[in-house]
Amino acid sequence: MRFAVGERDFEVDGRPVRLLSGALHYFRVHEAQWGHRLAMLRAMGLNCVETYVPWNWHEPRPGEMRDVGALGRFLDAAGAAGLWAIVRPGPYICAEWENGGLPAWLTGALGRRVRTRDAAFLRAVDGWWEVLLPQVVARQCDRGGPVVLVQVENEYGSYGSDAAYLAHLAGRLGELGVTVPLCTSDGAEDHMLTGGSVPGVLATVNFGSGARAAFAALRRHRTRGPLMCMEFWCGWFAHWGRAGVPRAARDAAAALREVLECGASVNVYMAHGGTSFGGWAGANRAGALQDGALLPTVTSYDYGAPVDERGRPTEKFWRMREVLAPFAEGPLPAVPEPEPVVAGPLEVTLSGWLSADAVVAALGDPEVCAGVPPTFEELGVDRGVVRYRVAVPGPRRPYPLRVVGLRDRAVTVVDGVRGPVLVEDCSPDGADDGGTVLAAVPGPAEVELWVESLGRVNYGPRLGEAKGVTGGVLHERQYLHGVRAQGLRLAVLEGAAGAVAVAGLGFGAPAAGARGLHRGTVRVPAGGVGDAVLELEGWTRGFVWVGGFPVGRYWSAGPQRGLFVPGPVLREGVNEVLVLELEGPEGADGAARAPRLVP
Repeated sequence: MRFAVGERDFEVDGRPVRLLSGALHYFRVHEAQWGHRLAMLRAMGLNCVETYVPWNWHEPRPGEMRDVGALGRFLDAAGAAGLWAIVRPGPYICAEWENGGLPAWLTGALGRRVRTRDAAFLRAVDGWWEVLLPQVVARQCDRGGPVVLVQVENEYGSYGSDAAYLAHLAGRLGELGVTVPLCTSDGAEDHMLTGGSVPGVLATVNFGSGARAAFAALRRHRTRGPLMCMEFWCGWFAHWGRAGVPRAARDAAAALREVLECGASVNVYMAHGGTSFGGWAGANRAGALQDGALLPTVTSYDYGAPVDERGRPTEKFWRMREVLAPFAEGPLPAVPEPEPVVAGPLEVTLSGWLSADAVVAALGDPEVCAGVPPTFEELGVDRGVVRYRVAVPGPRRPYPLRVVGLRDRAVTVVDGVRGPVLVEDCSPDGADDGGTVLAAVPGPAEVELWVESLGRVNYGPRLGEAKGVTGGVLHERQYLHGVRAQGLRLAVLEGAAGAVAVAGLGFGAPAAGARGLHRGTVRVPAGGVGDAVLELEGWTRGFVWVGGFPVGRYWSAGPQRGLFVPGPVLREGVNEVLVLELEGPEGADGAARAPRLVP
């Protein structure tokens, strides 16, 4: 099959076609459930699926590749479901994903040089794509696969204007064997289209409403080529501590109808959002220039999509299906049955607890000592916690202890006594506002800062900012040096390796909700395996693993109140549950009860 960009339409073997696509990220859906979710897209009236590719998920450490073949298996599943595919390989993806998909080990080293023509950045991208793109090239439509379109970068006009960088990426895709048409996607504004477009490459626009105005803006820049909304925002994501912003099904369906009335192709973002498992959710910055307070994104990426986080059709699904049905080639497939749910509720039996100090001693990276606090990036920590320890000399009278450039949140301990939780200052360089202040501390004293990353910024000029203590620790106006730092990476508790590590730990008596690592089990009855939601009533903030699978971050701040557990993670009989509580009862609303799985 030959897929081409015509004067006004996409063409398949010379025949005009319209792409009716839906976004579904393979890395946000358990692989065993890909087939069901893809069938839901077909039943909604879509003929195509779109996915990003998260570089940092596949290469968490330099040269350490993780299941790059997952993309190829997903594309095969899309083809088997009767869908074409659009691939958006980045290197930057946004996606409300940690660091916009860029590896922290790369942004930590290069800083503001990423997403530019910088030679070191381009070498890294070229090396990554040499590993990744064979998964795409082998599945292009002219080779019998489903891939019809590949995107160059992502919304680059919202970030920069380095035309040489974009030209390099477009050229490199061709050199590595991509023969299907390329495209870019940007906001429907002149400066974004000017900064993000590539001569000779199809330009598309992103918006949630106002299709006629958006396509008029596109036509001011491109007088030929198919019209396409690469991201039709049918809902939105949520931040911790803030109420979600729902979008009415009737409104979203009407906006979709306007896109189609313009004769355009569309990619519904998201058709099915899924879940940012394992602490991979990103963050935004408040303010028009994204220079304000950090707004970390919740674990759920439901997005108010027509197919909800658990794969069920919503009212939005049925209304969009009505809009899309007239454009389908023949009757729409039947809507798949919902996935089974767990037989519950099922309470987790907590069997042991390990203090935070014992956890970092047993599972943390080697402690390092430095003149100034090393950042997460300098310690090689992508997702997790770093414990900083620093001595206040003495004797000296109490002075305020200030943490300059805190990213993002710190539990404090002074001479073994738990102190308050500190939240970052939001100045761009951490040096403008005096830092985050702890109560006056006399010397001598031993101070601990347990700093957690709440997710790296995925959009805007603060992309790639460092985590941890990025400035220093001051007593009065004096820097405290000789800082000891030890990282605890979330990855050490994942999968089979995590199970082995945990098995060797000496857990003490259970202590529901206490700060530290909790171990427990949940027994699923015969025939009772299915999707579930894990509830953690009275717990404050942390992460959960079920059967070694990294379910995600929980936080009593809301609005998310439970964590989705895919049915394929569970098995009949006993299932191990690990809960890493990072804050403890000091921040909880009430007494913690044992976690439980509910249907």
